Amino acid sequence: MVSKPDAASLQADVSNLCIEDWPRERLVMQGASALSDAELLALLLRTGGKNRDVMEVAHAILQAIGGLGGLLRATNHELCALDGVGPAKSATLQAALEIGKRVSARRMRPGTPIRGAQNVFDHYYAQLRTLSHERFLVLLLDGRHRVLKEVIVSQGTLTASLVHPREVFHAALRETAAAIILIHNHPSGDPSPSAEDREITLRLVRAGEILGIKVLDHLVIGEQGFVSFLEAGLMEAKST
Repeated sequence: MVSKPDAASLQADVSNLCIEDWPRERLVMQGASALSDAELLALLLRTGGKNRDVMEVAHAILQAIGGLGGLLRATNHELCALDGVGPAKSATLQAALEIGKRVSARRMRPGTPIRGAQNVFDHYYAQLRTLSHERFLVLLLDGRHRVLKEVIVSQGTLTASLVHPREVFHAALRETAAAIILIHNHPSGDPSPSAEDREITLRLVRAGEILGIKVLDHLVIGEQGFVSFLEAGLMEAKST
């Protein structure tokens, strides 16, 4: 007969776990998605700092640098300057963040069906949210709204991307696309469309009508989320 552990022995097992073990135990039992930002960071740091455990260090880092978004944008010098980090831990953090960036930056695979704005946002948010400049992309789609190709049309300055119908539709015509979706980011973090965004979109919609290539939507992505021109009713000019 197998005896069940009593409360005292369970308490002893828990007390034997150091603070560094807690996030790892939660990950094993509940999965990585159950962990907080600080707990995930603590797993990468592994150990604490001067008279502080690893969770205290992780919380302090996130507060000092502005959360995970700040961590993604931080340079090696900035990371090393954080209390409790140093060159070795900075290298670990940068490697983990780069892996995440590379995974999220994978191009849409040909044949992937596009089911709506949320579908597009989920794919591009991670790779566009931390850019310090605007990037304008076009998704080329077939008649059943499946991905043919992803094209970067322009890399702009901090405040604007220069987009011309010639660059947008050149690839679309070459790939015989039936429709396209426009995507660009706002480095400010606010996805609210600017007057320039609206003007560019309407110009591209009109050009698409002439060429027989439908502009299905234009997504503006920022740290705070996204705006879909289609869902917001901005794909057509307002009558005056």
